[in-house]
Amino acid sequence: MDSAPGSGSFAQPDSFPAPFPFVLVLLRRMADHQPGLVEDALRELGLGRAVMREANRRWQAMQRSPRRRSAVARYRSVLGPPESTATRRIGDLTCEALSWSVPLWPDLRFEVLTAPNGAVWNEWLVRAPGAPGPRLRTAADLAPWSCTVDEVARAFAPARPMEGSAPTRWRLAFDAPEAENGELRHYVAEFTWGLLQRMEDVRPASPTA
Repeated sequence: MDSAPGSGSFAQPDSFPAPFPFVLVLLRRMADHQPGLVEDALRELGLGRAVMREANRRWQAMQRSPRRRSAVARYRSVLGPPESTATRRIGDLTCEALSWSVPLWPDLRFEVLTAPNGAVWNEWLVRAPGAPGPRLRTAADLAPWSCTVDEVARAFAPARPMEGSAPTRWRLAFDAPEAENGELRHYVAEFTWGLLQRMEDVRPASPTA
């Protein structure tokens, strides 16, 4: 992880800048599953948990405001102009993909997919164009924060998407071999903002899988 230049000046809630660093909103959700990694990230950024909670409170207030702007406008207000925009086809539909770089994960981008009417279809972390992804061959390669949901789905196809426990969470069911003996086992992985957080519900894969 790389620290954000000048981020140490955000150390106290009463001097909180506007717009706030959106990476803190990402971290607040990830703290539910990976508190240790989040603590390490906050130390690297020179920030405390109080600042993270305040950033999340402000983001929630923006979402609930009776005069709230569109989702894309909110992202632009806290992240600035997107680093890149592209037209993307998903099946028969055409959407616009906007992406921003974020501190901590230089090889990732925060991507927002929007419909022609401006509605947000998806908002998650994806691998940056040209950045090498992780080599995912066995279950041992699936470390927290190491890979995105689409990378796991491709590496261990066919994977089955499952409903997450919150709008910013995804779950994915798939079979992966053990590193020690190659035994195929069934996993359910949980992702927050598209980034792997944990593996759960481990059991031997069905012989017919």
